[in-house]
Amino acid sequence: LSYRLDLIEKYLEQINKYENQRIENIKNRLEGYLNEWLGKENVDLSRFEQELIYYLEKLDITEEKIRLKNHCRYFRNVMNENEDEPVGKKLGFISQEMGREINTLGSKASDFDIQKLIVMMKDELEKIKEQLNNIL
Repeated sequence: LSYRLDLIEKYLEQINKYENQRIENIKNRLEGYLNEWLGKENVDLSRFEQELIYYLEKLDITEEKIRLKNHCRYFRNVMNENEDEPVGKKLGFISQEMGREINTLGSKASDFDIQKLIVMMKDELEKIKEQLNNIL
C-alpha cells in the first residue's frame, strides 16, 4: 500500500511541470476563439483579461492537488496507527476521497500530459482498493 501511495504522490508532483504550459494553452485557445469570432480589432483586452482570470480560477487544480496530498498523508497515518484496531474500512473511505480528487483533477486539467498522469494515479488507486478488499 505504501508503494502505491508513493507512486500516486510521485505522479501528483509531476503535474506541476505541466501547469504553466497548460495555463498558456488555455489563454491561447480563448484568445484564438475571440479573434476568430470577433476579429482581433474588436476584442476588448481588459474584458479578455477578466474572462481569462475567471476561467483560470474555474480550471485551477491547486485545491485538488492539496487535498489529494492530504488524503495520501492521512491514509498513510491511518495505515500506521495502532495495529490492534481494524482500519480497512477507514482506509476504504479515504481511498474513495482520493478517487474523487483524482477525478476532479482529471476533469479540470484539459491537458494530455496531465491526463496520462491521472490515468496512472487511477490505476494505482485501483490497486490499493483491490488490496483493501483483500484485507477486509
